[in-house]
Amino acid sequence: MSASDYTRHTFNAMGTVCQLQFRTDSTAASRAFITQVTNWVSGFEAKFSRFRPDSLISRINAAAGLGAVDLDEEAESLFALCDWFHWSTRGVFDPAALPLIALWDYHIPHTTLPSAAEVTTALILCGWKKIKREKGRFALPEKGMGIDVGGIGKEYAVDRVFEMANQAGIQNVLVNFGHDLRVQGEPPETGPWRIGLEDPNDPGRCWGGVVIRNRAVTTSGNYARKVTINGETFGHILDPRSGRPVNNGCQSVSVIAPTCTEAGILSTTAFVLGGAKGQPFLDSYYQVEGCINEKNRQYLTRRFHEYLIRD
Repeated sequence: MSASDYTRHTFNAMGTVCQLQFRTDSTAASRAFITQVTNWVSGFEAKFSRFRPDSLISRINAAAGLGAVDLDEEAESLFALCDWFHWSTRGVFDPAALPLIALWDYHIPHTTLPSAAEVTTALILCGWKKIKREKGRFALPEKGMGIDVGGIGKEYAVDRVFEMANQAGIQNVLVNFGHDLRVQGEPPETGPWRIGLEDPNDPGRCWGGVVIRNRAVTTSGNYARKVTINGETFGHILDPRSGRPVNNGCQSVSVIAPTCTEAGILSTTAFVLGGAKGQPFLDSYYQVEGCINEKNRQYLTRRFHEYLIRD
C-alpha cells in the first residue's frame, strides 16, 4: 500500500472545504464513490441549510405558528438525533435557538450590543422542547421561532458519507468536512491516522495532535468566527441558557468519539460548560475522550493522553 493507491478529492459544500481520502481497487470505483458523495452532500445541503429559501429548514421556519411541515425518513433520523443530544446535554445543544443566533449574527455588522430585553425576547422563542413533532410531521408552535441544524449537520454528513464508504467496501478512508472528521483503516503511510489539533492562539498551526483508528475527531472554538461590537469581540458559540456568547475563558475543545456527530456536539457542549464542568461531562460518556484548552490550563479526560502527540 502506497500513497499512489489512495484517491484524494476536495470540494466545497456546507460553507466549508470537504476532503475525502480513500483507497479503492480501481479508478472506476473511486469515481463512482466521489460522484455518490458529492451528489448526496449537495442534496443534503439543499434540504437542511437555513440559508436556502426552498430548503426543508426554511419551510419549517416560515411555517412557525401556522402549522406542521411533512418530514421524510432522513429528516426524521436527523431530528431524532437532535432529540437525544438535546436531552443528554441538558439543553446545551439546542437546534431551536435560531432567534438567538439571529440576534448575535456574526455575519453582519453590529453598532450596539443586544439589550437585555432583546435577549429575553429571543430566549422566550427558543427551546427544542417547545417543538411539536409526531411521525412524519414537525411544527414550531409560535411565530418567530426557528431552527438551525448547523450544530449537527456537518458532523451528521460526515457520518453518512462514512457509512457510504463502508457500503462500498472501502476499508481505508478519511472523511473531513471543515476539520470535523472520521477515519477508518490506515492512511497511505500505514499505522494510525495522525490528526493535528489547531492552536487557538495561532490558527493555522497545531499545538499537538492525536493518533486514532476507527474514530472521529472534532474541535470547537471561538477563535475563527467572531463579531466585534463597540470594540468588544464575541465568539460565535452561544450559551442557549443565558442567551449570550460563551465567555468562560475556554479557547477550544477537541473530542475523540466513535462518531463525528457525537464528537461535534460533545465538543461544543464542553466548550459552553468550560473546563471545570466540561471535563467530568466528557468523562461521563463511554468511549469519549477530550481536551479542553483554556488560556492558562488544559483539562484532559482520563485517557486522552493515550491518543496525544506533541511533536
